[in-house]
Amino acid sequence: MLIRSFPAGAFGTNCYAIAAGPRSECVVVDPGMDAVEPLARLLSDEGLKPVAVVLTHGHLDHTFSVLPVCEGYDIPAYLHPEDLGMISDPAAWHGPALAPLAQGVALPDPAEVRALDDGALLSLAGVDLTVRHAPGHTRGSVVFTLDLDESPGLVAGDVLFAGSVGRVDLPGGSWESMLGSLRDVVLPLEDSTVVLPGHGPATTIGRERATNPYLAEAAGAPKGRGL
Repeated sequence: MLIRSFPAGAFGTNCYAIAAGPRSECVVVDPGMDAVEPLARLLSDEGLKPVAVVLTHGHLDHTFSVLPVCEGYDIPAYLHPEDLGMISDPAAWHGPALAPLAQGVALPDPAEVRALDDGALLSLAGVDLTVRHAPGHTRGSVVFTLDLDESPGLVAGDVLFAGSVGRVDLPGGSWESMLGSLRDVVLPLEDSTVVLPGHGPATTIGRERATNPYLAEAAGAPKGRGL
């Protein structure tokens, strides 16, 4: 398994290229702001050919470059249906402080974006990604589980960070849903699972289970709360 990443744009969104091995096809995850050129350099340096873009959610700092990347490589994008509105009308879904960033942004037509359904298995570029719907940060937030060479992996988007979780104060966010996602989707994962977050450094489920206060809160949340 080959995983390469770089922080894109002012928000430092982690854009990933995931491949079964070196110099092969790959999946691009979350090409955010100012991601086109650094992604092109990464792909060229590693000899990778993208076959799809998968999006953990619809916020602009994760989707800003999806159109030029998809058009440039003639590949599809995947997004959960609950977040399609963020692509078609990004200003309405980012709040007044972030809305100016959406002005003039060209994004794919929603009809051209393929749906990510909970539990679906995406087999792309020799990589198997299992989709888990994990609302809270947005209504359509998802995470992807996959098998790395020596441990399970979790592409976490903005659901889980090292020491923290994603914000829930933007349109479509919900702390109740976030608690449910952390409890039902994240906490059952093995401690050895490597977490590849949407921002910041990688971590593990074991480390977060032991130190992340939001996971501790989610562990005590009663069933029926959240999802």
